[in-house]
Amino acid sequence: MSTIGNMTLEELKQLINETVDERLKRLFGEFEIDENELFPDEEPDTRTWEEVKESIRRNRWTPPPGAKSSLELLREDRDS
Repeated sequence: MSTIGNMTLEELKQLINETVDERLKRLFGEFEIDENELFPDEEPDTRTWEEVKESIRRNRWTPPPGAKSSLELLREDRDS
């Protein structure tokens, strides 16, 4: 193992990242979640990123003309 003084910048960054990851895992545990474990009966989503964006665009809800903005609704809620 080399000493810190002999490490390249990339080696030092890697050491720092590994140390931080190790400490976070010790504190909080693993965060890698397998979607198949959460939704075992669902088929995996094999859409491309472009297909997902297109689906979002097609299914986006647009408020009707004259509808209150979220800021107006928030102000009403706050004032009531």
